[in-house]
Amino acid sequence: MSSNPVAETVASLMPGARVELAELVAFKSVADFDQYPRSESEGAANWIAGALRAEGFQDVALLDTPDGTQSVYGFLPGPEGAKTVLLYAHYDVQPPLDEAAWTTPPFELTERAGRWYGRGAADCKGGFIMHLLALRALKANGGVPVGVKVIVEGSEEQGTGGLERYAEQHPELLTADTVVIGDVGNFRLGLPTVTSTLRGMTLVRVQIDTLEGNLHSGQFGGAAPDALGALIRVLDSLRAEDGSTTIDGLTGDARWEGLQYEEEAFRKDAKVLDGVELIGSGTVADRIWARPAVTVLGIDCPPVVGATPSVQAGARALVSLRVPPGVDAVEATKLLQAHLEARTPWGARVRTEQIGQGQPFRADTSSPAYTAMAEAMAVAYPGEEMQSAGQGGSIPLCNTLASLYPHAEILLIGLSEPQAQIHAVNESVSPDELERLSVTEALFLQKYAAS
Repeated sequence: MSSNPVAETVASLMPGARVELAELVAFKSVADFDQYPRSESEGAANWIAGALRAEGFQDVALLDTPDGTQSVYGFLPGPEGAKTVLLYAHYDVQPPLDEAAWTTPPFELTERAGRWYGRGAADCKGGFIMHLLALRALKANGGVPVGVKVIVEGSEEQGTGGLERYAEQHPELLTADTVVIGDVGNFRLGLPTVTSTLRGMTLVRVQIDTLEGNLHSGQFGGAAPDALGALIRVLDSLRAEDGSTTIDGLTGDARWEGLQYEEEAFRKDAKVLDGVELIGSGTVADRIWARPAVTVLGIDCPPVVGATPSVQAGARALVSLRVPPGVDAVEATKLLQAHLEARTPWGARVRTEQIGQGQPFRADTSSPAYTAMAEAMAVAYPGEEMQSAGQGGSIPLCNTLASLYPHAEILLIGLSEPQAQIHAVNESVSPDELERLSVTEALFLQKYAAS
């Protein structure tokens, strides 16, 4: 990185940033209170509120959102007449999955081979630390040239929409000229990237019932309708032979124009086993950024260990559908539910329930804020030009903010490059990426203020 005062300041702050990220990662802030204590999320929220107060933020508050979680808000006034920038991150995390599969404890930040490992290190507690580092660097080099609002969500991973509903009920709270969402990542480690599109998502629970109770498979199997068999058949109907998503009435042939994702690179990033084919058709970028994608997230049925020879009376599954830009998530949800109900065999009783939803997003990359971001990235990543990529994941708040504040520019950056393995075991963050993106954000705020 070329030498400049902001970069030098951020470099000096990195040891302290590691300590702070370790403290934040230690909170088991999974916003599913059937699995993890609410006190863990509350502890993380209070830690963030304290960090904002220590930086001089005003009006710091824990916002009780309609889904029963808390988001943290704070405002740092800028010079008179200055623009206002909203910085976003989330402190809730995905469950660690199989803790025994982690090389080091998931809620204990651990340095290994030049990376910092821990649940939320990249997604997205590290994003909040990035915001802090950028603001501290600016304070040490002439001051923060814009007004800054910070919002740190407490349930983004659950998709329950608490912050979206709160923002709709309090539209004045998050007004800003520009929004920086710190919850995505570079296309490649060291390749500066803004995310220009996000797929939306919907979650649907499907329940199938066929009998009043389980039956002996020897006495009744072959004629008694098996609910688990019916569920397997209807779930299989969601995919074509090549694995492409096939939901009745939902188009799946859009193409991605722009930065491409080479198949071999994707296989390596996704850790696809040798000899196993990728699914779907079109380019990899088409499949993960421009087309719908269905995933069966879970099935309730007897485990193999301890299973009895029974015909199952009931079974259920949780189905996720990623929705590309240009498709309305509400309509996609209706099509998914209709498909599941229509494809259930044998007259089995079927119930579907939508439990989460978020609209897709497309940014305006021709805006002045994107110009300022490109200039900042060129300094923080010498020799590299800013790239624009899609993102298969969802950040439902983006469309809520775009709807509430149609004149605001929205940029998406972050620490979740492929090696971070977010949502998987052994999630990690690159400290080099944290440092460079913190410099990027600080320089962006300077350049944007002057634009």
